[in-house]
Amino acid sequence: MNPDIEQKIRRIIRHEAKSILNIPITDQFEKAIEIIHERVHKKGGILVASGMGKAGQIALNISTTFSSTGTPSVFLDPCAAQHGDLGIIRENDVLLIVSNSGKTTEIIQLLQLVKRLHPDTKIPIIVISGNPNSILAEKADAFLFTGAPREVCPLGLTPTTSTTTMTVIGDILVSLMIEKIGFTPEDYAKRHHAGYLGKKSRALQKYLNSNGNNTKSN
Repeated sequence: MNPDIEQKIRRIIRHEAKSILNIPITDQFEKAIEIIHERVHKKGGILVASGMGKAGQIALNISTTFSSTGTPSVFLDPCAAQHGDLGIIRENDVLLIVSNSGKTTEIIQLLQLVKRLHPDTKIPIIVISGNPNSILAEKADAFLFTGAPREVCPLGLTPTTSTTTMTVIGDILVSLMIEKIGFTPEDYAKRHHAGYLGKKSRALQKYLNSNGNNTKSN
């Protein structure tokens, strides 16, 4: 390999790794988990994730990962919400918003529409963002700060490192919730009938059963 290319790759990896390590660890993570658990697992609501552009893709990934691990979730496109999809949101739900700038116009409009749809209900909002001084940060019931890392993109513009930290924060939430609800390999297998993960989860459950491990089905 060209030594110059190798050095560039190593620099990118170091930058991404350092940015992950710099994600602030605060009580907001615990607060977010408690909100999701209360609304979804106790009140029967769903986690509604939303974001625009690349942030929206991260929100979709977080949403599907939550659903596959026992916490029902859907992704709501903020633009489609203005054309009827807003109706998915119910009074017991919780919003998970992903926005690096914390001032995405479509997301701000979404929150206004949700308030108009449910004027007598305070639907909690969890925000993942790189801007703690933004309007979305002010509206958040739990604010998860990415640390506002510099994008590794040579232009300093393309969402790269920011989306990496957003993804990691999503992974943290999912992992903490799996432990909180006691989600088991058996529960996982029920949601993954086919494919490699389905086979792996069933094999793990069989191993645990054969070794006398009692698991709680969710």
